[in-house]
Amino acid sequence: MIRFLTDEDFDNDILRGIVLRLSDLDIVRVQDVGLLGESDLVVLEWAARETRVLLTHDIRTMRRHAYARVEAGLPMPGVFVVPQSLPIGQAIEEVLLLAECSVEGEWEGQVRFLPL
Repeated sequence: MIRFLTDEDFDNDILRGIVLRLSDLDIVRVQDVGLLGESDLVVLEWAARETRVLLTHDIRTMRRHAYARVEAGLPMPGVFVVPQSLPIGQAIEEVLLLAECSVEGEWEGQVRFLPL
């Protein structure tokens, strides 16, 4: 099962729903690992070092920085952009599907938008 990191603006209702449904999922928030207030670059570097796929609502800057890492040949375990317009229940289901059906490394170098 893949491991996740959520950025600091990720909807906590979505996060709670995910954890309630899949309590053994390895998912942490940037707030929990000392990255609160850090730049997207620092967050992506930490995610790469810890081999965690990033969940974000940040369509504008996070995507650009993730692609820059890939172009520079740096590791980038994957980013999933969850549009804020996506209903909470659907967002939860989409992330659960990713968690249960993906293998580590499958999303390396990719930026994807939910729903898939």
